[in-house]
Amino acid sequence: MADSGLWRLTAVEAVDLLKRRKVSPLELVDAAEARIAVTDGAVNAMVTRTFDRARQQAKALRLPDPETPGWLGGLPFAVKDLNDVEGVRTTFGSRVYSNNISQRSCLFVQHMEAMGGLVIGKTNTPEFGAGAQTFNEVFGITRNPWDTRMTCAGSSGGSAVALATGQVWLATGSDLGGSLRTPASFCGVVGFRPSPGRVPFGPSVLPLNTFPVNGPMGRCVADVALMLDAAGRLHPLDPLSWDAPAVPYTRAVDEPTAPKKVAWGGGFNGACPLDPEVEEICRRATLRFAEIGAAVEEKAPDPQGAREAFQVYRGHNMAAASGALLESHRELLKPEVIWNIEYGLSLTGEGLRRAALLQGQLYSRFARFMTEFDVLAVPAAPVPPFPVEMRYVESINGQQMPSYIDWVLVTSIVTMTGLPSVSLPAGFTKSGLPVGLMLVGRPRGEAALLSAAKLFEDMAGLHRRLPIDPVVRH
Repeated sequence: MADSGLWRLTAVEAVDLLKRRKVSPLELVDAAEARIAVTDGAVNAMVTRTFDRARQQAKALRLPDPETPGWLGGLPFAVKDLNDVEGVRTTFGSRVYSNNISQRSCLFVQHMEAMGGLVIGKTNTPEFGAGAQTFNEVFGITRNPWDTRMTCAGSSGGSAVALATGQVWLATGSDLGGSLRTPASFCGVVGFRPSPGRVPFGPSVLPLNTFPVNGPMGRCVADVALMLDAAGRLHPLDPLSWDAPAVPYTRAVDEPTAPKKVAWGGGFNGACPLDPEVEEICRRATLRFAEIGAAVEEKAPDPQGAREAFQVYRGHNMAAASGALLESHRELLKPEVIWNIEYGLSLTGEGLRRAALLQGQLYSRFARFMTEFDVLAVPAAPVPPFPVEMRYVESINGQQMPSYIDWVLVTSIVTMTGLPSVSLPAGFTKSGLPVGLMLVGRPRGEAALLSAAKLFEDMAGLHRRLPIDPVVRH
């Protein structure tokens, strides 16, 4: 299959060509299939391919008016293997579900397909999304395209790698403790964690759970805004979802407004240990907001209680959703999943009461802080990409991690506040590995956050280095 070069386009550029009928959906499917064939052997990102399904959908497309915000017009996209796609194998990265065929698509995919998105395949994820390193016993390890000896992080690692290598123009992500922000940082792409309910979640056995969210991933901020417009609207099966905004999110990117005050939060007053090189790259990146007239101040809200509340809620929710698997399929679960479920089952009413109060106090402190600042900036990941042989980071800058998930505390803290956040490329280490900066916005402040992210992206210019060919080192 000849190289059309279409994989080099941004999603916004590809949709513009679709709108002007300069390219067809089938041509884009062909381009994605060809690029996957060239790159995926080195990285193992697209673990299930749905090219025939995409072509059938392309021939039967029923599209809304092209001026509808979020119109995709036949653009192929990838779906994380935690998200159901009707008629497609969905394993959740677990041997328990290795032969599972989804009976219906998740709400996120339903909205994307209604806008003309074509599912091109499923991307790799750790078992049940547990852990910030993408490997499982169904599909194996997904590797970082900047250096295939390194991890892409997780749990939306396959989606981040598919974007970075040009396999797709958009990809779904989901995020509890940092699952789309950390891989975006490690792979040099953009991952947006919206406010709970902004992108519909489920169907779920825990429909009122505000901590896990679905979110868009793309190669640049404009692509993420397009995807947020496509998916971010009310769905009757998600009680937390709400109507699309009166002004499309793409407008915030096309006509960005500079933030007036930006806080550099570092490691949240020492609560999160940081690799010194990562910390310096992100600090210098944050200072660049001064170039567009923003006042930058070194200040962070108090994260006290965030770790405890996160561990409790995460364990409680995992036990509620997957606890029955301990009896039925314990031998098929990875140790980290077993630990999490058992921890959740061991919780007491007093533990849950305390976590609820801590989380409420945390939100109040962060909400007050964000009345003073437009944007809070911290590293999107505390370390640069590490070797794929490591299951998780055991220590940072000499400080031991208490559990397998503690190394992503910097993103988990933000999760517990419910504030929207975005990871975008901030620089590279001396060894050439990507480093991401996380920008945090005000409550339900997606538009202003996208605006600030676009202005930073324009200054940094790092998105122009994507997509890349995998760098295979031994």
